[in-house]
Amino acid sequence: MSTQKITIEPVTRIEGHAKVTVHLDERGEVEQAVFHVNEFRGFEKFCEGRMYFEMPMITPRICGICPVSHHLAAAKACDELTGASPPRPAQLLRELMHMGQIIQSHGMHFFELAGPDLLLGFDADPAVRNVVGLIQANPDLAVRAVQLRKFGQEIIRTLGGRKIHPNFAIPGGVNKALKPAERDTILGGVDEAIATLQIGLSIIKDWVAKNQEDVNKFAVFSSSYFGLVTSEGGLELYDGPCRLINATGELLEEFDGQNYLDYIAEHVEDWSYLKFPYYKKMGWPGGVYRVGPLGRLNVAQKTGTPLADVELKQFKAVHNGKPIENTLYYHFARLIEALFAAEKVKLLLDDPDILSQDILNTRQEVKGEGVGVIEAPRGTLFHHYWTDAQGKLQRVNLIVATGHNNWAMSKAVDSVAKTYIHGKIEEGLLNRVEAAIRAYDPCLSCSTHAIGQMPIVVEVIDVNGAVINALRRDGD
Repeated sequence: MSTQKITIEPVTRIEGHAKVTVHLDERGEVEQAVFHVNEFRGFEKFCEGRMYFEMPMITPRICGICPVSHHLAAAKACDELTGASPPRPAQLLRELMHMGQIIQSHGMHFFELAGPDLLLGFDADPAVRNVVGLIQANPDLAVRAVQLRKFGQEIIRTLGGRKIHPNFAIPGGVNKALKPAERDTILGGVDEAIATLQIGLSIIKDWVAKNQEDVNKFAVFSSSYFGLVTSEGGLELYDGPCRLINATGELLEEFDGQNYLDYIAEHVEDWSYLKFPYYKKMGWPGGVYRVGPLGRLNVAQKTGTPLADVELKQFKAVHNGKPIENTLYYHFARLIEALFAAEKVKLLLDDPDILSQDILNTRQEVKGEGVGVIEAPRGTLFHHYWTDAQGKLQRVNLIVATGHNNWAMSKAVDSVAKTYIHGKIEEGLLNRVEAAIRAYDPCLSCSTHAIGQMPIVVEVIDVNGAVINALRRDGD
């Protein structure tokens, strides 16, 4: 029997395009599985020559799923670049929009993208293992899921004029104050959003309990973890120092995101357009880490909101307070963060400053360099701009959440393939390989700053390197 190579292309239920190649030996055992991101990286380059104040409107076009994250990170970079710290009411309004993004993104991922695997089964017929199948299986839950995402999107629309690519945050603040009637409308939807997220948490807890064997062998591996924290070490999604811990929970670094280049470097491989960030002091690959919901809850000591804190306490009890390594716990962590965000919406709207008209610092003193850092739904996002004296961009650097997780996704793919694929290749087994990627909720358009449309492919290659089988799903 000759060796084979299986290609999964495209990986489904993710944002962007990628492929997986699974190399089998003569016995049909997995020798290696590789996660390829094959979108072209180009966004940083064509921003050069633009004016800095255009970036909050340009960079959201990287992606239709994560535009709010890029919008706010860009605005924060411009704040630093001009020395124009936004007034407190503007900070509150930006954070409110960010909570809307967290809710709509996390809610969509759990219920619509990961949900078909968790609720219908990894081995379910692909014809029904999708959002339509979920609607048929549980129409009431499907409606709740849609309403949850709508709630988050309406927060974005109320502030920024539209649900996608909002026009709101500008250097030094925001361009629109919140009206009392708008505040009351948003408040009217918070309790229902919280109730839906609590249903989601009950679902994932029940699923974990019933599938503990899979949870304990599905891409379980050690790494460091990275995320923003509050000054008290709590969960922080909008603004705070960067914290990096090792696999046992020991603190490696805590630093200002403005200085990220002192701590983070990027490795490249010839089989992916997506770079591999790592912690400089430990080198490559010893310095790899994970970000996103699992990373953030591993580095945080609390959330700071009552319902989410109860859930976090249960979450951390899984490993007696040590970092959780199980990839499938990303889904659990994602719902806890969404619950935190919904509670945070209520706290923000109850703050008297949220209705203030003091929303813009008009200072414009171009300093020539600025870094904006925020926790996008998928993990830590860095925007770094360098300009000339007039504010024209000379250089742009973006390190996106999915990039931080590139090593982890590659590791997860290899681990799941080796755990589940033995000899006969069945669709459900390949779906588990895809599910390893989906657990990280990657946004490959963001991470590569992509131009164009590309599919994801899985190829099977024999010992001579010839492709003898391929599974392909074309891009849009």
